[in-house]
Formats: sequence, C-alpha cells, structure tokens
Amino acid sequence: MSIEIEQLKQAIDTNDIVAIKAMMTRNPTLHSAPLGYGEDGPLTWVAECRVPWESPSPARLAMAEWMLSHGSDVHQGGDGPLMRAALTGYRIPMMELLVSHGADVNALWHGHFPIIFAPCESLDPAALKWLLDHGANPNCRDHGCKISGHACPGTALDYIVASYVRSPQRLSTCIDILLQAGGATKYDAPAVLQLLRGRLDSLAELIDADPGLVNQRFSELDCGQTGGRNLLLQGGTLLHVAAEYGNPAAVALLLDRGADVNARATVDEAGVGGQTAIFHAATQFDDGGLPVMQLLVERGADLAVRVTLPGDYERPGELVECTALGYALRFGGASQRRTVTLLREQGAVEY
Repeated sequence: MSIEIEQLKQAIDTNDIVAIKAMMTRNPTLHSAPLGYGEDGPLTWVAECRVPWESPSPARLAMAEWMLSHGSDVHQGGDGPLMRAALTGYRIPMMELLVSHGADVNALWHGHFPIIFAPCESLDPAALKWLLDHGANPNCRDHGCKISGHACPGTALDYIVASYVRSPQRLSTCIDILLQAGGATKYDAPAVLQLLRGRLDSLAELIDADPGLVNQRFSELDCGQTGGRNLLLQGGTLLHVAAEYGNPAAVALLLDRGADVNARATVDEAGVGGQTAIFHAATQFDDGGLPVMQLLVERGADLAVRVTLPGDYERPGELVECTALGYALRFGGASQRRTVTLLREQGAVEY
C-alpha cells in the first residue's frame, strides 16, 4: 500500500472529511485505490464503518455522500460498499444512502456472491429484512463460490443454515423472515427445519407421529462448518443438529423422546465420520457449545469415543483422529477453557 493510500485510509478511519476531500480532489484516481475489503475501493471501506466500529455517524455518511458525488463508483467490486454495509443492521443508514445512489440489492459481489448473503452470513435479521423490503430476491443463487472445496449453498436460506455464526434466536428469526418472503431451501426436511426455527412444539408433534425420527440420519445435511473445522452434519441425527446449532432445549426434547446420546453419524467409505453429538458441541467458538455439552455429559455422553474427522477448513482434505477433547483443543477459538476444563473434569482423554 502506497503512502498516499495509507494516508487516505487514516483519514477515513478518523472521519477526517477535510483531508479526504483535499486528497481525492488532488488525485482523483484515489477513488479506485485498492483499499477496503477485497480491495474494492475507499467507498467500500467507508461503508463498512469498521474503524471506528460504530453506526455510521453523520460525518461518515457525509463522507460517503461526497465521495459518491465526486467520482466513487457505488458498484465498485460488484456493489462491494452495499455488501459490506449489509453485514449489520446498525449500518442501515449507510445502506439507504448507497441505494439512493443506485446500489443494486440484487448485485453479485465479485460476480458470484449475492448481496443478500451478507446478512445471512452474519445472521442479522434487521439488515436481511431491509434488503428484502427493498427488492432483494430471496432465491438468488451464488455463481461458483466454493468454501474449503465445497460449493456454497444456493439460496439465501441455504446460506443462513450453512453460516458459521451460532445464535439459535437469530437463526430462527432470519429463517422465518426468508420463509415469509418466499425463500426456498434444500434443507427442507420438516424435522430439521422445525428444529432450526426453534419450533419445538412442532418438532415434538413430528416425533410423536414418527418416533423413529429421533435417531434418523440425514445424509443431505452438507452444512455445519464452524469453529475453524471442516466437519459437516452429513449423516448426523437431529441430536447432532441441535448440538451444532447450540440449542439446549432441543437437545433435552430429543433425549426425552428417546434420542441416543451416543448415536454415531455415518462413516463414509474412507472411514471418516462416526462422531457423536458432543463433538459438535465441544468445538463451537469461544465455549459457545458449553450449555449443550454440559447437558450431553449429564445424560451419559461417552467421552472415550475416538473417530477420524475433517480437520481445518483452510486445509481441505486434512483428517484428524481424535476424541471430543482432542477435537476441542484443536478447534473452537482461543477461549475454550471452560469446555476443555469440563471435559477433563469428567475424565475425558485427549488421545
């Protein structure tokens, strides 16, 4: 990054609109300087409101307004400014400004990533609803994106389910918003969808009508990556799903209805898989799976289970042989102390 671009970034970060006007007037090529997420341009960095991390202030909105009126392209990077603004609901004033200048809610960032996928990734219901209310298509599809060798899900609702963020309430709210907007998903197994929506009464009715559901395995669930690991839910049971998405109430319901706390996911032809639900709970970011893990331990989870599972999602094809404790020590973020402590207190072994 050149000194001039570094100076421009510093001016943006400090909301120094006087310096920004002077620099970009003196050198108009700065409007397209490689700055911001994906190096899409200064306007993208302005719109993200990351430094300082706050709602767009009057100064920040005035900065974006001036840049748009003096040469910055609202569509830089495939509507990069709107994509970054749409990650969080508190940036809606910036989204409104960008759309008023022609930003396209149905644009494909970098040619493949629909703008609506941004709040789906962050599970932000306010930003998601705003985009839908302004014409975003809930069923637009990614065009070629891959993560760790896996094709990105097709629709916004698919992307919501496959997101790495874990918040049962936000997940259910976002799913409901998309369903109300006509969103479709490949993850449409009724029991799975009711669990993800937090509709436990409906889930209980489905199980009462078909008790076999509690231990059924779902081969179609190519989702579930989080905590830095490449583990998916394919071949897992509803208990695996409830553990992955951090829903203790759903875990309790399933166990009370006869779910096997030590049910194994299917093992593929290469010998990969076979994990129990506790592997999913033990590897959430920053002890996020601890409430579910405590419940599973109380209900008899076997901590000696040892399996071969996918490793780091940044190293496709990596495999690790591990127990739940060994997997927890590898994944879930730096602040997994309570998870690791509980497992060790219960006699879990690492290898």
